Amino acid sequence: MKEVMVSETVEADPLSPLERARSDFVRDMVQRCEPSPPCSTTWSTPTPKRIVQFWDDLKRLPQDVKACMSSWMQLERSGFTLEVFDKRSASAFIRSRLGARYEDAFNRCYHPSMMSDYFRYSYVLVEGGFYIDADDVYHGTPVEQLFVDGRLKLQPFCYDIVTSRMVDPSIFTKPGANQPGWIFYFNTTPLIASARHPIVERALMNATVSLEADSSSELPEVQATTGPGNLTRSVFEVLSEGRSPDSMMVAHDWELISTSQWPLSYRDDSRNWRLSNQQAYCVPSRLDPR
Repeated sequence: MKEVMVSETVEADPLSPLERARSDFVRDMVQRCEPSPPCSTTWSTPTPKRIVQFWDDLKRLPQDVKACMSSWMQLERSGFTLEVFDKRSASAFIRSRLGARYEDAFNRCYHPSMMSDYFRYSYVLVEGGFYIDADDVYHGTPVEQLFVDGRLKLQPFCYDIVTSRMVDPSIFTKPGANQPGWIFYFNTTPLIASARHPIVERALMNATVSLEADSSSELPEVQATTGPGNLTRSVFEVLSEGRSPDSMMVAHDWELISTSQWPLSYRDDSRNWRLSNQQAYCVPSRLDPR
């Protein structure tokens, strides 16, 4: 009788080796218990209680987005200050505080989502504080504990390629939780840190270099150029180069403080970067006034 050879089918990893290394690195950070205070005095200086938001054209700010932004105003009673920038004022800030090179890179951002990403790195690097996306709504939970030191605070995310769905934090933050199709990464909102934080500095530089690269063939991809892909890459690089993990803190329970509001009127047109990724951005001729 002939011997029947049975071969095992091994599914190919949907991520490149470098992407897998970054995802595993983030997973280890996310599922590790965090020390409550920083272990060194390097990050003992408090983060400024300053909230910063961006919308590219405030004259055409949708009412439902305005409601999300306004939800943070209650923190003014706790000593926070709020600043809102648009494309023009953000460009002027970058020009005056960082110089022409960075303003040119900002102007290469072809979509408002990219502008907001690039601006948040620029502002938090220079001033320190708390950047939050315009479509995030505040739930009223106290946040003062996030400002007692200067560490970078980031929200972890996990996406399942197999199901094309986000994995709930209550599942992916548990030690040992993992699936072959899961991608662990850090979101760009919130971005809380003291001024001159090395990870924020690297995120700004990586975004700048990517935007400066020759893109005559096609527009750069949003996530990798300025978004969560860029930020996650920057965290991985800086910490892998020897910077202590003590320089940042994973905000495991951020959804108790704030969540991105769905649905919103702008998500159905080109203002949603997912519908405009690597496409020339055109302002919708008719905007939903909601």
